[in-house]
Amino acid sequence: MAPRSRKVRVLATLGPASSTPEMIRKLFLAGADAFRINMSHGAHADKVPLVVAIRALEEELGRATTILFDLQGPKLRVGKFADGKVMLETGAPFVLDRSPEPGDATRVELPHREIFEALEVGARLLLDDGKLVLRVLAVAPDRVETIVEVGGALSNNKGLNVPDVVVPMAALTEKDRADLTFALEQGADWIALSFVQRPEDVAEAKKLIGGKAAVLAKIEKPAAVERLEEILELADGVMVARGDLGVELPPQRVPIVQKRIVATARRMGRPVVVATQMLESMIQAPTPTRAEVSDVATAIYDGADAVMLSAESAAGAWPEEAVAMMDRIAVSVENDPGYTARLHFTETLPDPTTADALSQSARSIADTISAKAIICFTLSGSSSRRIARDRPSAPILVLTPKLETARRVGLLWGAHAVRTKDVANFEEMVAKARRMAMRHQLAEAGDRIIIMAGVPFGTPGSTNVIHVQRLTGRELEGYDE
Repeated sequence: MAPRSRKVRVLATLGPASSTPEMIRKLFLAGADAFRINMSHGAHADKVPLVVAIRALEEELGRATTILFDLQGPKLRVGKFADGKVMLETGAPFVLDRSPEPGDATRVELPHREIFEALEVGARLLLDDGKLVLRVLAVAPDRVETIVEVGGALSNNKGLNVPDVVVPMAALTEKDRADLTFALEQGADWIALSFVQRPEDVAEAKKLIGGKAAVLAKIEKPAAVERLEEILELADGVMVARGDLGVELPPQRVPIVQKRIVATARRMGRPVVVATQMLESMIQAPTPTRAEVSDVATAIYDGADAVMLSAESAAGAWPEEAVAMMDRIAVSVENDPGYTARLHFTETLPDPTTADALSQSARSIADTISAKAIICFTLSGSSSRRIARDRPSAPILVLTPKLETARRVGLLWGAHAVRTKDVANFEEMVAKARRMAMRHQLAEAGDRIIIMAGVPFGTPGSTNVIHVQRLTGRELEGYDE
């Protein structure tokens, strides 16, 4: 099938509202380019039919489709209360300790030894998604004394956020490790890693994954923002996870941090996904608020590779409509005459390599001669990432003999991946590029295309050829592949 007309990707989360093959198909046709499977909810057995449905759809439509498994990560929670719920008064003292005894309005169990080791006097503790705020007054090995700065109702097992310190916990819990094994068995294309605080968290995950999937680091902790470039050096991509980020940072800081993450990821050539509450009102309503539309548009103007739907497509009443709305917003923004200028506010300087120099040249040539497509031959996908980083005016047709590469490319801005046989020589490369540009309706007779590849062919990371061709219209004659 023909590529999408837009360049930004749409990532849709699957869940109770979108778990049937019929609905997954509707979401794809409405505009979903990739699907997220959230491991925070449900059993492994519930996820298998989702993968089967996506792969069947991929086979039916002949288009490589991306599956991202999102690991839960460690969840910090307080213990239980004798009456199930207490009211914490602003200005009152409150203690967190290691005792499993049910709590009351003066204390509660904190069953995470690592937090006691990390906390310092003056640090904040945020409870129930930041609705309550405690300030640490004193710390002992099994006891933390605090004062309630923002009070309210607190019930059993509510979540805890610790924004001011790095908690010495691994990003992967035992559950995550089991979920990761399952995801790799199911052929995951991307693994989203939650609770990333430092580059070592990404390194650990990549070691376990062993190249079987790409790693998307979720930036949801202030500590991760502080070490963003180090994390991106190791990660294959990044997600602006605005849910927890909006709990641990003041709300007014989130847009600033979002722009910094997107710009940094673009400069470093890593795909970046903007996620959480993008069309939140569409969980219940068939249309979004104007503010939500503006929020999505801002992420697209900033050059995000993908925008993500969470509960809107997973559990909402209007999953298909939410995807279609995301698609329409993206198409509208990309048709704005001022879009290209805004997109290039972020300067993406090439690294001093032949591949980067050619990628930057491809964008310049495409703009100068109005080329209709950039055809990229790649084994690993690295060439397509370099080209996408420059945000060229022409769409990118990624040709690869490896299905896993074609699937991973699904989160890249402007890229349409096709699995095809590798080429053996220059003449075959040119002929195939011309033919595929026609077949996938990216160009027609008289149009010019740009071809990028590496010689010798079949050698990963060897991009060293850029070639311009004009199509004659006879490219498909005699071919039925």
